[in-house]
Amino acid sequence: MSDNGCGFPAPGLHSFLFKPIVTVGGFEFNKVMLLALITTLLVVTFFTLAFGKAKVVPGKLQMIGEAGYDFVRRGIVYETIGKKDGEKFVPFMVSLFFFIWIMNIWSVIPLAQFPVSSVIAYPMVLAAIVYVVWVSLTFKKHGFVGFFKNVTGYDKSLGPVLPLVMVIEFFSNLLVRPFTHAVRLFANMFAGHLMLVMFTVASWYLLNSWMVPAAGVSFVMAVAMVGFELFVQAVQAYVFVLLACTYVQGALAEHH
Repeated sequence: MSDNGCGFPAPGLHSFLFKPIVTVGGFEFNKVMLLALITTLLVVTFFTLAFGKAKVVPGKLQMIGEAGYDFVRRGIVYETIGKKDGEKFVPFMVSLFFFIWIMNIWSVIPLAQFPVSSVIAYPMVLAAIVYVVWVSLTFKKHGFVGFFKNVTGYDKSLGPVLPLVMVIEFFSNLLVRPFTHAVRLFANMFAGHLMLVMFTVASWYLLNSWMVPAAGVSFVMAVAMVGFELFVQAVQAYVFVLLACTYVQGALAEHH
């Protein structure tokens, strides 16, 4: 019986907490960590098998790998950074895209049924990696003075409002940017998983009550949510990488 007395096991924060599978020296290894590890192995194994012995006439696995690689390269990296500057960042962006996409897609995989990205630590680490790449590139390209101008939006033509704009841009780029980059992915996956759990649990609960017709409606909504989540999962991976490319492009751009 739930705390509200109706017996409905409402989903909440407890839906995102897992007991450790194993504990070694105070370190707890849980289901989310296992899924993240499997995701890493899947991405590495797939691209190793697809391109490890690449052929002029590609097999099915190589064709799938090339299609995914080319989608990120031409559809995101080239369109944002450009072909000349962007080519060196393609492997990084491809890795990011497929790692995030598979972390997301666990939400609708039987037995797993949990998006790794809904635990904010994972988006935060990925956003931090992108942040370090962006800061490093900006320093390397422009030096300290150029970096300062880049992150503060320095523009003499702004006149008296320049100091205010510089302060806003400084905090926006150095503090807010990595936070929003991570939270955008986390919030969408968190909300999506919560909705899936709610409709799934509601279907089971209503089926075991006198409101059987309502259980059918809830089940249809659960199925619809699965389809919608499949779309959102891919979009969020795309958006995360698109923003990463935008930051890299900004770091490489000449400051005027």
